[in-house]
Amino acid sequence: MPTLQRPDGVEIHCEERGSGPAVVIAAYWSMHPAALEPLMEELGGDHRVVRYDDRGTGASSRSGPYDLATATDDLEALLEELGEPAVVTGTADGPVRAVRVAARRPELVRAVVAIGGAPIGRTAFAESDTLVASEPVVQALLAQMKTDYRGGLRGLVTATNEQMSEDELRERVAAQAEHCPADAATPRLRDWASDDATEESLVVGDKLWVLVSEAMTGGWFPAGTEMAGFVREILPEAQIADIADGWVSRPDETARIIRGITAKAAAVTGEGKGGA
Repeated sequence: MPTLQRPDGVEIHCEERGSGPAVVIAAYWSMHPAALEPLMEELGGDHRVVRYDDRGTGASSRSGPYDLATATDDLEALLEELGEPAVVTGTADGPVRAVRVAARRPELVRAVVAIGGAPIGRTAFAESDTLVASEPVVQALLAQMKTDYRGGLRGLVTATNEQMSEDELRERVAAQAEHCPADAATPRLRDWASDDATEESLVVGDKLWVLVSEAMTGGWFPAGTEMAGFVREILPEAQIADIADGWVSRPDETARIIRGITAKAAAVTGEGKGGA
């Protein structure tokens, strides 16, 4: 499935690897595909792993609109094209799209695995000591992304990748800016900042997994046990798992959770044992 054709003429570029239960990596609003390679490599030996470039990014058509509703429709179309239910994993705005598809088309989504945060509105964290709890900070970031896109990207990448050297930071920012230009990234980020998918997440229930770690979020969102507390209060049916770090530094941790989900599904349905 190298290309997904959309009704408005946009072509969505996809990459597929391996065979087995389907896993779709939901595109992050600005992340370069190279950052997803560790997870694709980890799961590609025993799963059918699909990643895609959002419209306006990478090898997909450089044409909008660049809002969450359109991006959700694109993800739904990709899942339909797969022909089998998939685990959808992602971070940032990726799980927001995934729970919306899972809520309205549950037959397409086996589970949603959100890494580092939950698909709920940032107002839920108003009492936390995090950057998203501050409206002036969020608005300042959005303004910077509009006027100094690379500078805004650098700040975000630095906060969430403290292990990177100066050269690595420069390369990552350059790659992300080329993969996802400002005119596609800025409206996506603004849409995500004002979005709230709590209602859909509640509908999805225990098909939503939230992976938390003290090593993730870079101060923007609650981390680890604090994030787990918010999730338990707001999404009581969601499943929470602790991991050592995110899909770049520790892809084996995310893969372990996904393998558990697909193995359980196979045991129930008889997949891989002559069943459906």
